[in-house]
Amino acid sequence: MGKLSNFAQIFTLAKSTKIKVTKETYLAWYESMLLQRRFEEKAGMLYGQQKIRGFCHLYIGQEAVSAGIVSAKRFEDPVITAYRDHGLGLAMGMTPDECMAELFGKIGGSSKGKGGSMHYFSKENYFFGGHGIVGAQIPMGAGMAFAEQYKGTDNVVFTLFGDGAARQGALHETFNMAMTWKLPCIFIVENNGYAMGTSVERTTNVEDIWKLGLAYEMPSEPVDGMHPLAVHNAIAKAAERARKGDGPTFLEIRTYRYKGHSMSDPQKYRTKEEVESYKAQDPIEQVKKDIIKKKYAKEDWFKEVAARIKEQVNACVDFAENSPFPPLDELYKDVYIQADYPYLK
Repeated sequence: MGKLSNFAQIFTLAKSTKIKVTKETYLAWYESMLLQRRFEEKAGMLYGQQKIRGFCHLYIGQEAVSAGIVSAKRFEDPVITAYRDHGLGLAMGMTPDECMAELFGKIGGSSKGKGGSMHYFSKENYFFGGHGIVGAQIPMGAGMAFAEQYKGTDNVVFTLFGDGAARQGALHETFNMAMTWKLPCIFIVENNGYAMGTSVERTTNVEDIWKLGLAYEMPSEPVDGMHPLAVHNAIAKAAERARKGDGPTFLEIRTYRYKGHSMSDPQKYRTKEEVESYKAQDPIEQVKKDIIKKKYAKEDWFKEVAARIKEQVNACVDFAENSPFPPLDELYKDVYIQADYPYLK
């Protein structure tokens, strides 16, 4: 098993379907979300310096979603998501070193530098991507849930996608099959309001995306994605249902990204006032206020965490800088080859 972050270690051994929220949970939420935020801020800066190339989709503003999911799931529960995957990978236990090196396209990355920003992958942490084809992970997640059901485990698969992917026909095919077979899958749409630069209200007559699940009699509900507590509670309830054999749940977690769709997005489709209104609900600040109110930690603790994370992020950049690029023979590795494939001569 790979080395886990402090956050992931707290929940690794959890076996209860109802994972309680404690002082340790709040402290872990704060540390995990701050690590994600500082990592992403650094990645954005390095992209501007052209040290990171290609596509780069930042998660800034959506950290409560990943934090709340990871605190409410078991370590062995598989997760699959789309290409905005940095925050979730870090929350699930991937190290900053392997995450940053992957952004740099270096051999020390999680996918040996061959996947980049959109294709984080960590079998050791049950994180199965990072997928670039919009909505492709929806049926793949259901397939993974079928495998867990077939093997007789009580693991639950978490399948995440964006509000734009909810327009894909594969979602409807998958929802129908998942309900028919009562698959242990939690479908999660991270609704940050925009599919690239197009707002939800411009693309659908059903702006409450969670209602799509009702057509298949799938338990479905909206969730406040700006606080990890709301996410945690919704995930815990859905996971308990799935482990009992009652099938999937569809959650519309309503969140917001402060940055553009990708680093090349000038984000002219929304106002500064709109962005600032969501920053006023910042999940990191909300959890900090809760910690102070509940007297879980004093200001010195926040300063110590901030200093430690700053050191972690700086160290991961050094690791990425000093990690070599993949050698040329890596082109021929990790590629499926069937020796007797009949259609190529």
